[in-house]
Amino acid sequence: MDATDRIQQIIAPSVEAMGYEIVRVQVSGTQKPTLQVMAERKDEAAMTVEDCADISRAVSALLDVEDPISSAYVLEVSSPGIDRPLTRLKDFERFAGFDARVETRYPLDGRKRFRGILKGVEDGAVRIDTDTGPASIPFDAVQRAKLILTDALIAATAAQQ
Repeated sequence: MDATDRIQQIIAPSVEAMGYEIVRVQVSGTQKPTLQVMAERKDEAAMTVEDCADISRAVSALLDVEDPISSAYVLEVSSPGIDRPLTRLKDFERFAGFDARVETRYPLDGRKRFRGILKGVEDGAVRIDTDTGPASIPFDAVQRAKLILTDALIAATAAQQ
């Protein structure tokens, strides 16, 4: 288990009990690493600065006890934003109909990068309509995915607030 998986295991129960879901945990840098915790509200309302501060205090307390990062680090808590990363199967379902970019760990039908309109999930595979036709990408093959900022995405996000 790598450091990010261990950190997620440590913090997820408390963050979820507070009414949030973890979207991504990422550690970057080596001298003074940055621990990024990206979270969203379970009720899908917009994240506030206070939400991030509450999560930051809880995560800091948990990590002070468990100490999964041996050196000094910077903790950064944020919301996913509009052009958010897609990290869970439910993200691909929730944002079906919007433009996304998906990168795979290995080539599928000769390509690793897909861009198009998300069509949801079927049998554990992400469905996306690309300019060359529909594609089905096994979820475990997804290395990175994110929404693409479009007028439709902005309008849908504004309508939720």
